[in-house]
Amino acid sequence: MRTLIAALAGAFLSISAQAQSDLPFRVEAVTSFDQPWAMAFLPDGRLLVTEMKGSLFIVNQDGQKSRPVRGGMPDVDYGGQGGLGDVAVHPDFAENGFIYLSYAEGGPGGTRGAAVMRAVLNENGNEFSLSDTDVIWRQYPKLVGYGHYGHRLLIDNEGFLWISSGDRQKFTPAQDMQSSVGKVLRLRDDGSVPQDNPFVDYLSVNPFVDDDSVYQEIWSLGHRNPLGMAFDLNGQLWEIEHGPAGGDELNRIVRGGNYGYPIVSSGDHYDGRVIPDHDTRPEFIKPAIWWTPVISPGNMIVYRGELFSGWRGNALVAGLSSRAIIRIELDGEKAREVERYPMGSRIRAVVEGPGGVLWVLEDESGNDSKGRLLKLTPG
Repeated sequence: MRTLIAALAGAFLSISAQAQSDLPFRVEAVTSFDQPWAMAFLPDGRLLVTEMKGSLFIVNQDGQKSRPVRGGMPDVDYGGQGGLGDVAVHPDFAENGFIYLSYAEGGPGGTRGAAVMRAVLNENGNEFSLSDTDVIWRQYPKLVGYGHYGHRLLIDNEGFLWISSGDRQKFTPAQDMQSSVGKVLRLRDDGSVPQDNPFVDYLSVNPFVDDDSVYQEIWSLGHRNPLGMAFDLNGQLWEIEHGPAGGDELNRIVRGGNYGYPIVSSGDHYDGRVIPDHDTRPEFIKPAIWWTPVISPGNMIVYRGELFSGWRGNALVAGLSSRAIIRIELDGEKAREVERYPMGSRIRAVVEGPGGVLWVLEDESGNDSKGRLLKLTPG
């Protein structure tokens, strides 16, 4: 059996290598990082790149890296799926210098949870530091375990901060309105709650709820481990998440929507227990697409450039176990996968850079924890 599995794995790698020669883009390796997780562009065209162990770098498009940012960095709880996570740049960065970092932090009794820090990025030659640091959000409650933090960040055109919060592998809190796990959250850029969020008035109809700090943040619920969020060209929010054993989901996010996990799913529990399908509970919102076998999304963007012909308005998903970039056509309330580009390694993140060029982070290369930064251009 092991020989057969090895033979099948070898055949898969051969097919992947052959398929890569037919990719509709050129792949240029620019530099590499140790367990990279996320990246975001500064207005001047340089990249911010995070490493899970706690380092943040500034990188130019030729691959020249700064020293790790010193001073003001958060105390990261590294282990399992936890560590330094996403990075986002404030739309008014040129005026205020704000960036946002998500990360796993420790708590009492061996618990841990995600957090988001806002800080000013300072530059002095090739030295960078953070100042005016403020932890503006913490996942509640902190829980035991090292998985499913989510903590992807997105800032919209109105300046609202969106946070994806994973279920921490605890299942039922995804339906608990007094827990921020298993949710998509919407905050102002300073961490305060917008008064037009869907559950701001939740207390008035639930008199036994005595903590208004969590449910007011919630925009949607019933999520497992959301690792990608993006707005389409019409301003509609989409989210992509890891399913259990099968059933990765792409969801069109609506205000106050409940997406059903763990009550319903297109996958089942890892121990074989069946989770009812979405069709059994029509009160929950079905995914626009679901995948079995899974693709294991790393992040997602909606392409806005013109450099890649015919791709404008399509979603691009970084695939981990699928070792690919997945292109998805978004059409109103519908979506469909249109192409899958084999990359030969686990893909953690893809972002669009200046001029519509795509930049890609590998999760690792072979058995090495080093992941390359790749530049994709048509070819």
